[in-house]
Amino acid sequence: MADDFCDFTKDTFILKPPKKSPLLLRMAVLPFAMICGIYICSICLKQIGSRSSGPLVTVHVVERPCEMTNVDPSEKPYIHFPKPKTFSRAECACNPVRFFAIFSTQRSGSGWFETLLNSHMNISSNGEIFSVKVRKSNASTILETLDKLYDLDFLTSASKNECTTAVGLKWMLNQGLLQHHEEIVEYFKQRGVSAIFLFRRNLLRRMVSMLANSYDQNAKLLNGTHKSHVHSPKEAEILASYKPTVNTTTLIANLKQIQGMTANALEYFKSTRHMILFYEDIIKNQTMLNDVQDFLKVPIMDLHSRQVKIHKAPLSLQVENWSDVEKALKGTPYESFLHADYKI
Repeated sequence: MADDFCDFTKDTFILKPPKKSPLLLRMAVLPFAMICGIYICSICLKQIGSRSSGPLVTVHVVERPCEMTNVDPSEKPYIHFPKPKTFSRAECACNPVRFFAIFSTQRSGSGWFETLLNSHMNISSNGEIFSVKVRKSNASTILETLDKLYDLDFLTSASKNECTTAVGLKWMLNQGLLQHHEEIVEYFKQRGVSAIFLFRRNLLRRMVSMLANSYDQNAKLLNGTHKSHVHSPKEAEILASYKPTVNTTTLIANLKQIQGMTANALEYFKSTRHMILFYEDIIKNQTMLNDVQDFLKVPIMDLHSRQVKIHKAPLSLQVENWSDVEKALKGTPYESFLHADYKI
């Protein structure tokens, strides 16, 4: 009886802890989760804001530079890879380009010579671009024009564009060249420009051509039009029919002047890469044109021109007052001009 009483008391008075309510637990966790979420979101927003307010990262595509292997180190300053703004060189972008300039005087065969060069599929000679006054007004405009030319952005009918391998111009000595020679020489050295001098040996023949061309500017013998160069024997015959009269009083002074100009040009540009040609030598031996192509490092080709020579007869038959000219030049350093001639 006593045992039963004790058992009753034990089972009845030992208390077990009550089970926690799931609802209360959830209510306790929810604020904690909300606080953590807000904290994490604020950190992310700060990071995004700092990235957007900072400098933008620009990805540049680096082009592989064009290179020439197996080139003599002395030739590298004259090898260029222009990147024109006006067009794309496309597959020819890594074709090397040489820069050149033809230095000459009016009526010295430079027009004929330039047409020969332009008959080459890879040569672009762009004519007398400095015959325009504004381009030669000062050294700055001259250099700006040269930059445009050698960047292949000076477009003319002679431009070969994409696959040009030699680009240049025809530059008369009286077109700002001698006046600004110091700046131009420095430019040639910096940009690796080569000079081709083209002169006439017989300055008397040049004078006759100058006088005849000057006369035709007004007379316009070819059906009322003036032409400095012709493409048919008939046109050449008509222009050659005029016989100029030479002013013997100023003859020697004029010959000295042109000699001085050519001597100065050779002296000023002697430190540049250059070659010297004479019109009469090319007329006699056109294989010299191979030397020019080799100088420009272009493939050797047969060069041709449509121009026809105008004054082919002996000088004695082309000057109205020939006897006076003979008297004026005999016994002077220029007497050889009376006899030195060539056959076509």
